[in-house]
Amino acid sequence: MASHIVGYPRMGPKRELKFALESFWDGKSSAEDLEKVATDLRASIWKQMADAGIKYIPSNTFSYYDQVLDTTAMLGAVPDRYSWTGGEINLSTYFSMARGNATVPAMEMTKWFDTNYHFIVPELAPSTKFSYSSHKAINEYKEAKALGVDTVPVLVGPVSYLLLSKAAKGVEKSFSPLSLLSSMEVIAELKAAGASWIQFDEPTLVKDLESHQLSAFSAAYAELESALSGLNVLVETYFADVPLSSVTAYGFDLERGTKTLELVKSGFPAGKYLFAGVVDGRNIWADDLAASLATLQSLEAVVGKELVVSTSCSLMHTAVDLVNETKLDDEIKSWLAFAAQKVVEVNALAKALAGQKDFAANAAALASRRSSPRVTNEEVQKAGYCPQGL
Repeated sequence: MASHIVGYPRMGPKRELKFALESFWDGKSSAEDLEKVATDLRASIWKQMADAGIKYIPSNTFSYYDQVLDTTAMLGAVPDRYSWTGGEINLSTYFSMARGNATVPAMEMTKWFDTNYHFIVPELAPSTKFSYSSHKAINEYKEAKALGVDTVPVLVGPVSYLLLSKAAKGVEKSFSPLSLLSSMEVIAELKAAGASWIQFDEPTLVKDLESHQLSAFSAAYAELESALSGLNVLVETYFADVPLSSVTAYGFDLERGTKTLELVKSGFPAGKYLFAGVVDGRNIWADDLAASLATLQSLEAVVGKELVVSTSCSLMHTAVDLVNETKLDDEIKSWLAFAAQKVVEVNALAKALAGQKDFAANAAALASRRSSPRVTNEEVQKAGYCPQGL
Protein backbone atom coordinates (compact mmCIF):
# COMPACT_ATOMS: atom_id res chain seq x y z
CA MET A 1 0.00 0.00 0.00
CA ALA A 2 1.32 3.46 -0.93
CA SER A 3 2.02 6.37 1.40
CA HIS A 4 2.06 10.17 1.01
CA ILE A 5 3.00 13.28 2.96
CA VAL A 6 1.07 16.50 2.23
CA GLY A 7 3.94 18.80 3.25
CA TYR A 8 6.78 19.15 5.74
CA PRO A 9 8.22 21.82 8.11
CA ARG A 10 10.87 23.97 6.46
CA MET A 11 12.50 25.70 9.45
CA GLY A 12 14.85 22.76 9.99
CA PRO A 13 15.28 20.49 13.04
CA LYS A 14 17.43 23.12 14.76
CA ARG A 15 15.77 26.20 13.18
CA GLU A 16 18.50 26.44 10.58
CA LEU A 17 16.34 28.39 8.13
CA LYS A 18 15.26 30.91 10.80
CA PHE A 19 18.86 31.74 11.64
CA ALA A 20 19.90 31.85 7.98
CA LEU A 21 17.07 34.25 7.13
CA GLU A 22 17.86 36.55 10.05
CA SER A 23 21.52 36.60 9.07
CA PHE A 24 20.61 37.45 5.47
CA TRP A 25 18.15 40.18 6.48
CA ASP A 26 20.78 41.70 8.79
CA GLY A 27 23.29 41.80 5.94
CA LYS A 28 25.63 39.36 7.68
CA SER A 29 25.43 36.69 4.96
CA SER A 30 24.87 36.50 1.22
CA ALA A 31 22.02 35.17 -0.91
CA GLU A 32 24.30 32.26 -1.79
CA ASP A 33 24.74 31.44 1.90
CA LEU A 34 20.97 31.45 2.39
CA GLU A 35 20.39 29.29 -0.67
CA LYS A 36 22.99 26.77 0.55
CA VAL A 37 21.12 26.34 3.84
CA ALA A 38 17.84 25.93 1.95
CA THR A 39 19.32 23.40 -0.48
CA ASP A 40 20.74 21.29 2.35
CA LEU A 41 17.43 21.34 4.25
CA ARG A 42 15.44 20.26 1.19
CA ALA A 43 17.86 17.43 0.49
CA SER A 44 17.64 16.15 4.06
CA ILE A 45 13.83 16.28 4.02
CA TRP A 46 13.55 14.35 0.75
CA LYS A 47 16.11 11.78 1.90
CA GLN A 48 14.31 11.28 5.20
CA MET A 49 11.00 10.57 3.46
CA ALA A 50 12.61 8.31 0.87
CA ASP A 51 14.44 6.36 3.59
CA ALA A 52 11.15 5.99 5.48
CA GLY A 53 9.56 4.36 2.44
CA ILE A 54 7.17 7.17 1.47
CA LYS A 55 6.06 6.76 -2.16
CA TYR A 56 4.51 10.17 -2.88
CA ILE A 57 7.07 12.70 -1.62
CA PRO A 58 6.19 16.40 -2.00
CA SER A 59 8.43 19.06 -3.51
CA ASN A 60 7.95 22.83 -3.68
CA THR A 61 6.61 22.81 -0.11
CA PHE A 62 9.78 24.56 1.05
CA SER A 63 9.52 28.34 1.26
CA TYR A 64 11.54 31.29 2.49
CA TYR A 65 8.30 32.92 3.67
CA ASP A 66 5.05 31.28 2.57
CA GLN A 67 3.65 29.30 -0.34
CA VAL A 68 1.01 31.86 -1.29
CA LEU A 69 3.73 34.49 -1.68
CA ASP A 70 5.70 31.94 -3.71
CA THR A 71 2.68 31.61 -6.00
CA THR A 72 2.43 35.39 -6.32
CA ALA A 73 6.08 35.42 -7.37
CA MET A 74 5.54 32.55 -9.82
CA LEU A 75 2.65 34.42 -11.45
CA GLY A 76 4.47 37.75 -11.50
CA ALA A 77 1.56 39.36 -9.63
CA VAL A 78 3.78 42.00 -8.00
CA PRO A 79 2.03 45.21 -6.91
CA ASP A 80 3.27 48.31 -8.75
CA ARG A 81 4.68 49.93 -5.60
CA TYR A 82 7.60 47.46 -5.55
CA SER A 83 8.89 48.81 -8.89
CA TRP A 84 9.41 45.34 -10.34
CA THR A 85 10.17 45.59 -14.05
CA GLY A 86 9.79 41.96 -15.08
CA GLY A 87 12.05 38.95 -15.38
CA GLU A 88 12.80 36.36 -12.71
CA ILE A 89 11.78 37.67 -9.29
CA ASN A 90 14.79 38.08 -7.01
CA LEU A 91 15.04 37.87 -3.23
CA SER A 92 14.97 41.65 -2.86
CA THR A 93 11.55 41.95 -4.50
CA TYR A 94 10.29 38.79 -2.80
CA PHE A 95 11.19 39.95 0.71
CA SER A 96 10.00 43.50 0.02
CA MET A 97 6.53 42.08 -0.65
CA ALA A 98 6.74 40.04 2.56
CA ARG A 99 8.39 42.53 4.92
CA GLY A 100 8.35 45.90 3.21
CA ASN A 101 11.45 48.07 2.87
CA ALA A 102 12.57 51.61 3.64
CA THR A 103 10.20 53.15 1.10
CA VAL A 104 7.15 50.86 0.78
CA PRO A 105 5.08 48.77 3.21
CA ALA A 106 4.68 45.02 3.07
CA MET A 107 1.63 43.33 1.62
CA GLU A 108 -1.14 42.36 4.02
CA MET A 109 -0.65 39.28 6.17
CA THR A 110 -3.53 37.18 7.51
CA LYS A 111 -4.14 33.81 9.13
CA TRP A 112 -4.23 30.64 7.07
CA PHE A 113 -7.75 29.46 7.94
CA ASP A 114 -7.91 28.47 11.64
CA THR A 115 -4.20 27.81 12.09
CA ASN A 116 -1.47 29.97 13.61
CA TYR A 117 0.27 30.08 10.24
CA HIS A 118 0.05 33.34 8.27
CA PHE A 119 0.25 34.07 4.56
CA ILE A 120 0.81 37.14 2.40
CA VAL A 121 -2.46 38.16 0.75
CA PRO A 122 -2.21 38.63 -3.05
CA GLU A 123 -3.33 42.03 -4.39
CA LEU A 124 -5.06 41.72 -7.76
CA ALA A 125 -6.84 44.03 -10.19
CA PRO A 126 -8.54 43.76 -13.61
CA SER A 127 -5.27 45.02 -15.09
CA THR A 128 -3.19 42.23 -13.49
CA LYS A 129 -1.26 40.31 -16.14
CA PHE A 130 0.18 37.02 -14.97
CA SER A 131 3.65 36.15 -16.26
CA TYR A 132 5.80 33.15 -15.38
CA SER A 133 8.33 34.91 -13.15
CA SER A 134 9.62 32.35 -10.65
CA HIS A 135 10.78 28.87 -11.65
CA LYS A 136 11.03 27.64 -8.06
CA ALA A 137 8.65 24.69 -8.52
CA ILE A 138 10.44 23.24 -11.53
CA ASN A 139 13.87 23.96 -10.04
CA GLU A 140 13.05 22.08 -6.84
CA TYR A 141 11.51 19.17 -8.77
CA LYS A 142 14.73 18.85 -10.79
CA GLU A 143 16.81 19.29 -7.64
CA ALA A 144 15.09 16.32 -6.00
CA LYS A 145 15.28 14.26 -9.19
CA ALA A 146 19.05 14.82 -9.33
CA LEU A 147 19.20 13.27 -5.85
CA GLY A 148 17.30 10.22 -7.08
CA VAL A 149 13.95 11.24 -5.57
CA ASP A 150 10.93 11.50 -7.87
CA THR A 151 8.60 13.94 -6.15
CA VAL A 152 5.05 15.24 -6.42
CA PRO A 153 5.30 19.00 -7.06
CA VAL A 154 2.88 20.93 -4.84
CA LEU A 155 1.19 24.16 -5.91
CA VAL A 156 -1.41 26.36 -4.27
CA GLY A 157 -4.48 25.56 -6.37
CA PRO A 158 -5.47 28.22 -8.89
CA VAL A 159 -8.96 28.70 -7.48
CA SER A 160 -7.80 28.93 -3.86
CA TYR A 161 -5.10 31.42 -4.81
CA LEU A 162 -7.64 33.72 -6.42
CA LEU A 163 -10.23 33.34 -3.66
CA LEU A 164 -7.60 34.08 -0.99
CA SER A 165 -6.57 37.29 -2.75
CA LYS A 166 -7.99 40.77 -2.34
CA ALA A 167 -8.71 43.62 -4.72
CA ALA A 168 -5.80 46.04 -5.00
CA LYS A 169 -6.20 49.55 -3.59
CA GLY A 170 -8.53 51.66 -5.72
CA VAL A 171 -10.19 48.70 -7.46
CA GLU A 172 -13.99 48.51 -7.52
CA LYS A 173 -15.47 46.18 -4.92
CA SER A 174 -17.40 44.41 -7.67
CA PHE A 175 -14.13 43.07 -9.12
CA SER A 176 -13.87 39.27 -8.86
CA PRO A 177 -10.33 37.82 -8.81
CA LEU A 178 -11.79 34.66 -10.37
CA SER A 179 -12.07 36.62 -13.62
CA LEU A 180 -8.27 36.28 -13.88
CA LEU A 181 -8.38 32.47 -13.97
CA SER A 182 -6.01 31.28 -16.69
CA SER A 183 -3.65 28.44 -17.56
CA MET A 184 -0.41 27.97 -15.60
CA GLU A 185 2.77 27.52 -17.62
CA VAL A 186 4.52 25.74 -14.78
CA ILE A 187 2.29 22.66 -15.19
CA ALA A 188 3.40 21.98 -18.75
CA GLU A 189 7.02 22.58 -17.71
CA LEU A 190 6.76 20.10 -14.84
CA LYS A 191 5.26 17.50 -17.13
CA ALA A 192 8.06 18.02 -19.65
CA ALA A 193 10.59 17.50 -16.85
CA GLY A 194 9.10 14.09 -16.09
CA ALA A 195 6.59 14.72 -13.32
CA SER A 196 3.80 12.14 -13.36
CA TRP A 197 1.83 13.61 -10.44
CA ILE A 198 1.08 17.15 -9.35
CA GLN A 199 -0.63 18.20 -6.12
CA PHE A 200 -2.88 21.24 -5.88
CA ASP A 201 -3.72 22.49 -2.40
CA GLU A 202 -7.31 23.78 -2.59
CA PRO A 203 -8.32 24.55 1.01
CA THR A 204 -11.01 27.04 -0.04
CA LEU A 205 -13.13 24.05 -1.07
CA VAL A 206 -14.02 23.68 2.60
CA LYS A 207 -15.87 26.99 2.57
CA ASP A 208 -19.50 27.54 1.59
CA LEU A 209 -18.73 28.58 -1.97
CA GLU A 210 -21.17 30.38 -4.22
CA SER A 211 -22.28 28.73 -7.45
CA HIS A 212 -19.95 30.81 -9.66
CA GLN A 213 -17.00 29.89 -7.43
CA LEU A 214 -17.78 26.19 -7.69
CA SER A 215 -18.16 26.61 -11.44
CA ALA A 216 -14.71 28.21 -11.57
CA PHE A 217 -13.25 25.24 -9.72
CA SER A 218 -14.87 22.75 -12.10
CA ALA A 219 -13.76 24.73 -15.15
CA ALA A 220 -10.17 25.05 -13.92
CA TYR A 221 -9.69 21.33 -13.36
CA ALA A 222 -11.57 20.31 -16.50
CA GLU A 223 -9.01 22.41 -18.37
CA LEU A 224 -6.12 20.77 -16.52
CA GLU A 225 -7.33 17.26 -17.26
CA SER A 226 -8.11 17.86 -20.91
CA ALA A 227 -4.97 19.85 -21.69
CA LEU A 228 -2.52 17.67 -19.76
CA SER A 229 -3.63 14.11 -20.36
CA GLY A 230 -1.31 11.62 -18.70
CA LEU A 231 -0.48 13.90 -15.76
CA ASN A 232 -2.16 12.76 -12.56
CA VAL A 233 -3.78 15.61 -10.64
CA LEU A 234 -4.23 15.32 -6.88
CA VAL A 235 -6.49 17.90 -5.27
CA GLU A 236 -5.73 18.14 -1.57
CA THR A 237 -8.17 19.75 0.82
CA TYR A 238 -8.21 19.86 4.57
CA PHE A 239 -9.47 21.40 7.81
CA ALA A 240 -13.13 20.51 7.04
CA ASP A 241 -15.50 18.54 4.83
CA VAL A 242 -15.66 18.84 1.06
CA PRO A 243 -17.84 17.34 -1.69
CA LEU A 244 -16.26 15.13 -4.33
CA SER A 245 -15.16 16.61 -7.65
CA SER A 246 -13.87 14.99 -10.82
CA VAL A 247 -10.06 14.80 -10.78
CA THR A 248 -7.49 12.00 -10.79
CA ALA A 249 -7.18 11.75 -7.02
CA TYR A 250 -8.73 13.30 -3.93
CA GLY A 251 -6.86 14.02 -0.71
CA PHE A 252 -9.05 14.45 2.35
CA ASP A 253 -8.52 15.44 5.96
CA LEU A 254 -10.14 12.59 7.88
CA GLU A 255 -9.25 14.15 11.23
CA ARG A 256 -11.03 17.51 10.97
CA GLY A 257 -13.42 16.47 8.22
CA THR A 258 -15.70 14.43 10.45
CA LYS A 259 -18.35 13.91 7.78
CA THR A 260 -15.94 13.19 4.95
CA LEU A 261 -15.44 9.57 5.96
CA GLU A 262 -19.14 8.79 5.59
CA LEU A 263 -19.26 10.80 2.37
CA VAL A 264 -16.51 8.65 0.89
CA LYS A 265 -18.12 5.42 2.09
CA SER A 266 -21.47 6.39 0.57
CA GLY A 267 -20.07 6.72 -2.93
CA PHE A 268 -16.53 7.18 -4.20
CA PRO A 269 -15.77 7.34 -7.96
CA ALA A 270 -14.44 4.06 -9.31
CA GLY A 271 -10.86 4.06 -10.56
CA LYS A 272 -9.86 7.19 -8.64
CA TYR A 273 -7.22 7.41 -5.93
CA LEU A 274 -8.15 8.32 -2.37
CA PHE A 275 -5.35 9.94 -0.36
CA ALA A 276 -6.65 9.31 3.15
CA GLY A 277 -5.41 11.86 5.70
CA VAL A 278 -5.58 9.77 8.87
CA VAL A 279 -2.39 10.90 10.64
CA ASP A 280 -3.10 14.27 12.27
CA GLY A 281 -0.74 16.94 10.95
CA ARG A 282 -1.79 19.58 13.46
CA ASN A 283 -0.85 18.10 16.82
CA ILE A 284 2.24 16.61 18.46
CA TRP A 285 0.66 13.41 19.82
CA ALA A 286 1.43 9.90 18.64
CA ASP A 287 -1.27 8.54 16.38
CA ASP A 288 -3.56 5.74 17.51
CA LEU A 289 -2.33 3.42 14.78
CA ALA A 290 -4.87 0.69 15.51
CA ALA A 291 -7.76 3.15 15.18
CA SER A 292 -6.30 4.65 12.00
CA LEU A 293 -5.81 1.18 10.54
CA ALA A 294 -9.47 0.36 11.22
CA THR A 295 -10.47 3.53 9.35
CA LEU A 296 -8.18 2.66 6.45
CA GLN A 297 -9.51 -0.90 6.25
CA SER A 298 -13.07 0.41 6.05
CA LEU A 299 -11.97 2.69 3.20
CA GLU A 300 -10.08 -0.10 1.49
CA ALA A 301 -13.36 -1.98 1.24
CA VAL A 302 -14.69 0.95 -0.80
CA VAL A 303 -11.77 2.02 -2.99
CA GLY A 304 -9.54 -1.07 -3.04
CA LYS A 305 -5.93 -0.69 -4.17
CA GLU A 306 -6.43 2.99 -5.01
CA LEU A 307 -6.09 3.84 -1.30
CA VAL A 308 -3.03 5.89 -0.24
CA VAL A 309 -2.16 6.57 3.42
CA SER A 310 -1.49 10.25 4.09
CA THR A 311 -1.36 13.03 6.65
CA SER A 312 -4.43 15.15 7.33
CA CYS A 313 -2.58 18.31 6.26
CA SER A 314 0.96 19.58 5.86
CA LEU A 315 3.23 18.68 8.75
CA MET A 316 4.51 22.26 8.80
CA HIS A 317 1.93 22.88 11.54
CA THR A 318 3.80 20.66 13.99
CA ALA A 319 7.32 20.48 15.45
CA VAL A 320 10.12 18.91 13.41
CA ASP A 321 11.80 16.01 15.23
CA LEU A 322 11.70 14.50 18.71
CA VAL A 323 15.40 13.65 18.45
CA ASN A 324 16.22 17.21 19.47
CA GLU A 325 14.06 17.10 22.64
CA THR A 326 16.87 15.91 24.90
CA LYS A 327 15.32 17.24 28.13
CA LEU A 328 12.07 15.27 27.87
CA ASP A 329 11.85 12.05 29.84
CA ASP A 330 11.31 8.83 27.94
CA GLU A 331 7.71 8.29 29.05
CA ILE A 332 6.48 11.64 27.73
CA LYS A 333 8.58 11.23 24.59
CA SER A 334 6.80 7.95 23.85
CA TRP A 335 3.47 9.80 23.77
CA LEU A 336 4.62 12.29 21.15
CA ALA A 337 5.12 12.33 17.39
CA PHE A 338 6.60 15.34 15.62
CA ALA A 339 6.87 15.64 11.84
CA ALA A 340 9.72 13.12 11.50
CA GLN A 341 7.83 10.59 13.62
CA LYS A 342 4.57 11.17 11.74
CA VAL A 343 6.34 10.26 8.50
CA VAL A 344 7.22 6.93 10.12
CA GLU A 345 3.63 6.50 11.34
CA VAL A 346 2.27 7.00 7.82
CA ASN A 347 4.58 4.33 6.47
CA ALA A 348 3.77 1.98 9.37
CA LEU A 349 0.09 2.21 8.46
CA ALA A 350 0.84 1.55 4.79
CA LYS A 351 2.83 -1.53 5.79
CA ALA A 352 0.04 -2.70 8.11
CA LEU A 353 -2.45 -2.54 5.25
CA ALA A 354 -0.08 -4.78 3.32
CA GLY A 355 -0.02 -7.30 6.18
CA GLN A 356 3.13 -6.11 7.99
CA LYS A 357 1.58 -4.83 11.20
CA ASP A 358 3.84 -3.87 14.11
CA PHE A 359 2.00 -1.59 16.54
CA ALA A 360 3.30 -2.98 19.86
CA ALA A 361 5.34 0.09 20.85
CA ASN A 362 2.55 2.43 19.79
CA ALA A 363 -0.07 0.51 21.79
CA ALA A 364 2.15 0.54 24.88
CA ALA A 365 2.70 4.30 24.59
CA LEU A 366 -1.02 4.98 24.23
CA ALA A 367 -1.81 2.79 27.24
CA SER A 368 0.87 4.58 29.26
CA ARG A 369 -0.58 7.98 28.46
CA ARG A 370 -4.16 6.91 29.27
CA SER A 371 -3.21 5.57 32.70
CA SER A 372 -0.53 8.07 33.70
CA PRO A 373 -1.22 10.31 36.73
CA ARG A 374 0.38 13.07 34.66
CA VAL A 375 -2.75 12.96 32.51
CA THR A 376 -5.45 11.77 34.92
CA ASN A 377 -5.21 13.03 38.50
CA GLU A 378 -8.06 11.92 40.75
CA GLU A 379 -7.30 14.59 43.37
CA VAL A 380 -7.71 17.35 40.79
CA GLN A 381 -10.94 15.77 39.56
CA LYS A 382 -12.32 15.62 43.10
CA ALA A 383 -11.33 19.22 43.80
CA GLY A 384 -13.11 20.36 40.67
CA TYR A 385 -16.24 18.29 41.25
CA CYS A 386 -19.47 20.26 41.63
CA PRO A 387 -22.67 18.33 42.51
CA GLN A 388 -25.47 18.88 40.02
CA GLY A 389 -27.91 21.56 41.10
CA LEU A 390 -25.44 23.65 43.11
